[in-house]
Amino acid sequence: MYAYKNQNNVDVRVARIFNTFGPRMHPNDGRVVSNFIIQSLQNKDITIYGDGSITRSFQYVDDLVNGLVKLMNGNYDQPVNIGNPDEWTIKNFATKIRDMCKSESKIIYLPKVADDPTQRKADIRTAKREIDWEPQVSVEEGLKKTIAYFQGEVEAAGEIIPTGPEAAKPKGA
Repeated sequence: MYAYKNQNNVDVRVARIFNTFGPRMHPNDGRVVSNFIIQSLQNKDITIYGDGSITRSFQYVDDLVNGLVKLMNGNYDQPVNIGNPDEWTIKNFATKIRDMCKSESKIIYLPKVADDPTQRKADIRTAKREIDWEPQVSVEEGLKKTIAYFQGEVEAAGEIIPTGPEAAKPKGA
């Protein structure tokens, strides 16, 4: 991007986007948020790859959009992390979703995915300083909205298989 900027004398903005979730996510996108919610809503086993100790940061889609708008409308042209700095272990995140769904799902552990980073946490100091941005929607508040969305999808589809060779898209998706 910076070579293009210099070569063509154009403005560029670079956002480093962290895990984002919210209503209208595709149920087969393979992300832990949609997988855990769909599995929980259907009282199916929640699958974690590895021992659940790796960490991730999750942000609600509205915060991402607001961050991108602020970045694009600003003058700062260096990379900016757009994410929620709250860090969750995958095990705690799966448990939180299961509990919010009032599910009886069991958490099961499968072999770890090769080369999966052990930690991803958004450092948003630059975003705060340069574009006056930080997330406004808590992970829990965002999960409530996302769970409600997927509840409607599961009710409409009858059953959704979010991942693996048997993955099934809901009708109309």
